[in-house]
Amino acid sequence: MAQDDTAAPGGRATADGPAEVTDKRAVYVAIGALALGLLLAALDQTIVSTALPTIVSDLGGLKHLSWVVTAYLLASTAATPLWGKLGDMYGRKKLFQSVIVIFLIGSALCGLSRSMGELIAFRALQGLGGGGLIVLSMAIVGDIVPPRDRGRYQGVFGAVFGASSVLGPLLGGLFVDTLSWRWVFYVNLPLGIVALAVIATVLHIPVRRTTHRIDYRGMVLVAAAATALVLMTSLGGTTWAWGSWQVVGLAVLGALLVGLFVLVERRAEEPVLPLRLFRIRTFWLCSVISFVIGFAMFGSLTFLPTFLQVVHGYSPTWSGVHMIPMVVGMLVASTASGQIVSRTGRYKVFPIAGTAVTILGLFLLHRLDETTEVWVLSVYLLVFGLGLGLVMQVLILAVQNAVGYADLGAATSGATFFRSIGAAFGVSIFGAIFASNLARGITAALTGLTLPPGFDPAMVQSDPRGVRQLPPSLRDPVLHAYSTAITSVFLWAVPVCALAFVLAWFLKEQPLRRTVTVPDASETIGTNPVDRSSLDEIARGLSVLGSREARRDLYARITELTGLGLQPAAGWLLLYIARTGSADPVDLAVQTTVPYNVIEGAAFEIEERRYAVRRGNPLYLTERGQEVVALLTEARRKVLAELLGDWDPERHADLAALLTRLTTELCGQDQDRPGPRRPAA
Repeated sequence: MAQDDTAAPGGRATADGPAEVTDKRAVYVAIGALALGLLLAALDQTIVSTALPTIVSDLGGLKHLSWVVTAYLLASTAATPLWGKLGDMYGRKKLFQSVIVIFLIGSALCGLSRSMGELIAFRALQGLGGGGLIVLSMAIVGDIVPPRDRGRYQGVFGAVFGASSVLGPLLGGLFVDTLSWRWVFYVNLPLGIVALAVIATVLHIPVRRTTHRIDYRGMVLVAAAATALVLMTSLGGTTWAWGSWQVVGLAVLGALLVGLFVLVERRAEEPVLPLRLFRIRTFWLCSVISFVIGFAMFGSLTFLPTFLQVVHGYSPTWSGVHMIPMVVGMLVASTASGQIVSRTGRYKVFPIAGTAVTILGLFLLHRLDETTEVWVLSVYLLVFGLGLGLVMQVLILAVQNAVGYADLGAATSGATFFRSIGAAFGVSIFGAIFASNLARGITAALTGLTLPPGFDPAMVQSDPRGVRQLPPSLRDPVLHAYSTAITSVFLWAVPVCALAFVLAWFLKEQPLRRTVTVPDASETIGTNPVDRSSLDEIARGLSVLGSREARRDLYARITELTGLGLQPAAGWLLLYIARTGSADPVDLAVQTTVPYNVIEGAAFEIEERRYAVRRGNPLYLTERGQEVVALLTEARRKVLAELLGDWDPERHADLAALLTRLTTELCGQDQDRPGPRRPAA
């Protein structure tokens, strides 16, 4: 059971939910600080990509380039469920401050790195904090904001993820051009210190203690298994031969760890990934497709800036600018597909079309070379982004629609988990293919050519920026070798995406529950698993749907259900008075969007029926009016219960409590405008 140890200053604690902070200004400042913390973590998933060629030139180790991204992804993915549960157990404010400190220490050390090995290790530390920033910032919203407002504030976080996808590559290039690649990491320090200071002074939330059985063994095993397999794919064929004992040993170790993970998860009370989900066809199909989307998206995001800077000679800033069409296509297609699915209830076509367009985009990217014009490159990137976006939003919707209430939260985070693991594998495998092809390509390109005295072909691989300084007789073949090495990785991704395309045809299209609505961008753009409970997911969906109902015919429906023959505006006014204690019709017309003549007509009706009396100008409920309010509230609860579909509140006490709470909060809101009376059926 959750217990509130302290009440939030400026708020009120309820028995069935977190404290609601009533000081709106404090909420806005706190949300701003949380969004700033989230921005730090979201940016670091993408900001490094445009700085990678410069980092490699400075530190060396081109064949380990992918691990600068992979180390962050693996650490943040493995840490996310741990931070979520620790926040439930010990309170989120101090834990959130702790993960900011971990993230900032990792950022400072990354900026001070003197070798590729140090940078990779410190990126893992940074990812450990980054995973906590993402999951805790979203969870804290539930602590300080009531369900009816949660969608609006989570929309801010979705905008942060969308903005970071665009700004990350651009800012990374800008820092490299104007300052140093080390400022890609140093920039986190002042922002993080501001976030720490604001959170320490304005964020007041209850310490909510919830008993958990943390699956430490499962978390360690899944991180170890993923690391072993990613090491195998990234080191095989480059550092070690594929048949070497080291690569074979990593493969065997990875397989054993996966088997051990399955055994542990079967016995864990609160598993990281409940194995029962894999009995649901939609879940495992969507998980495989999510893996492929993460594989293709982050593999491309990592190596496209290298192509733009080395092969085409763009500055880091301009390489970030040229990545924008891909991100815009991704955001537009993701948002549009999610909205269309929510309105039509049909989703199977999008994974099929999205994987097909992604395959086309990968094939087009494979056709890039050193002579490709800018507009052609932009079109190719736009096509690729559109393909990714068509799939990303819909997979979460399909998974949420296919599972029962008990598994709703786990299934949502599970689908994102596989995209995150796919991203780590994609970056490492693309990196291994690139390094192997580049070594062979440069050797072939320089064979038979007269090399300048003291020229070392290995320097061309360790310092990509030096390619442009070569004499034309050497520069052109080396540039072609770089171009071929990078674009060949996209062709290798085509058969992987083709598998996802085939699997998408086997998805079973089920009627969408009305509670399944468009997820926020944190679930569809970011890679970290979203760690929300089933109740959180239901609250999000119901608050969205409840506000939609309010904008349409909510009050016509609930007044009709009471059978009292009330006008919708009269029902709204009664509920408003019940929420606030009294209401002055003149002041109400100024404060709300409801016209004065409608309010005055409603006031006359409830006075005439003896539901309210005037004391001066304000209206107060009579005893009879309070009885009518109870009927209206129960009618509102029935309307919300209908939106739950087959999730029965009678079987789940937490759902029943949520319905009661939302009923109270959503009835009589200022923004709920009473609709016209509906004709009788």
